[in-house]
Amino acid sequence: MTEPLRLSKRMSELGLCSRREADEWIERGWVRVDGMVVSELGSKVLPSQTVTVERQAAAQQARRVTILINKPMGYVSGQAEDGYKPAVVLVGPDSRWKEDTAITEFHGSQLRSLVPAGRLDIDSVGLLVLTQDGRIAKQLIGEDSHIEKEYLVRVQYTKPGTLPEGQLKKLNHGLVMDGKQLKRAVVKWQNEDQLSFILQEGKKRQIRRMCDMVGLKVLGLKRIRIGRITLGDLPVGQWRYLRPDEQF
Repeated sequence: MTEPLRLSKRMSELGLCSRREADEWIERGWVRVDGMVVSELGSKVLPSQTVTVERQAAAQQARRVTILINKPMGYVSGQAEDGYKPAVVLVGPDSRWKEDTAITEFHGSQLRSLVPAGRLDIDSVGLLVLTQDGRIAKQLIGEDSHIEKEYLVRVQYTKPGTLPEGQLKKLNHGLVMDGKQLKRAVVKWQNEDQLSFILQEGKKRQIRRMCDMVGLKVLGLKRIRIGRITLGDLPVGQWRYLRPDEQF
């Protein structure tokens, strides 16, 4: 027999919302299972049952924003730490990119529940996603996410000569981190001191640690793409909205 699942987990699996959103909607009576309202947290359903949400839930979700920032060095992705400011402080009416074509108007309430969907460490720059939408967070950083992230990485080889071809192959596939083999990557030279990395995972300081394993010192790291969304001409320290017609 198929085991029943928590309703919130099933809603997340179906891509309806995040688990946190699901619990909120269940409490508000916005969720139906086989046409019947279910308002008790912790309720379970079978995979064969039909889960639907009320229009209020869809309307609330439509108001949630996703913001793209060109993060400068010296800002942390999430909560403030060690005296450094979080990247969300860069989001305001004055720092919105003048060429942003989204029709969304900025409002201070959009800063609530705005969380990073993927880290960029304090010494790294480039494309950072902040979102109120649990579906996007799951898509980008969920356990089963396959969304590519592309980086330009300026490096210096710490041994005599140049990086051997075999070590470059190891960057593409063959390195072990935290006891697990890393997913296959695409790593190639852009010029004599810059590599491009395309990854489908995002362990903490992954690229810096990968480089260290093969004798490379990272001098600069910039994320330029997440899925289909590129950094483009977005100026450093400025932000824009993800438009409804854009998808990662």
